[in-house]
Amino acid sequence: MNNGIDSKLLNDMRDLAPDFVKYGEHILFGEVWRDPTLTPKERSLSTLSALISIGNTEQMPFHLHLAKKNGVTEKEMIALITHMAFYVGWPKAAAALNIVEKQ
Repeated sequence: MNNGIDSKLLNDMRDLAPDFVKYGEHILFGEVWRDPTLTPKERSLSTLSALISIGNTEQMPFHLHLAKKNGVTEKEMIALITHMAFYVGWPKAAAALNIVEKQ
């Protein structure tokens, strides 16, 4: 199971840190993401919110792609980022919008 992660990157990570990959595959994307308490769409929106709030644009492309697969529309992503701008700051929101624009 690679959940859309580039297979070369995943293999490189597996060689470097096999437990890290195992925990990511089995616990994070296995147990946590499959917990029925939140829908996949709700999980994607909360994950994107967290990434935006800490300014982690490196992981955003993967999670934007996953969010689209989970039913989040581009209009919803832009509304989320606009809303977040008032809480996390304009520069972080602008950086997130740049990532959305490139997708």
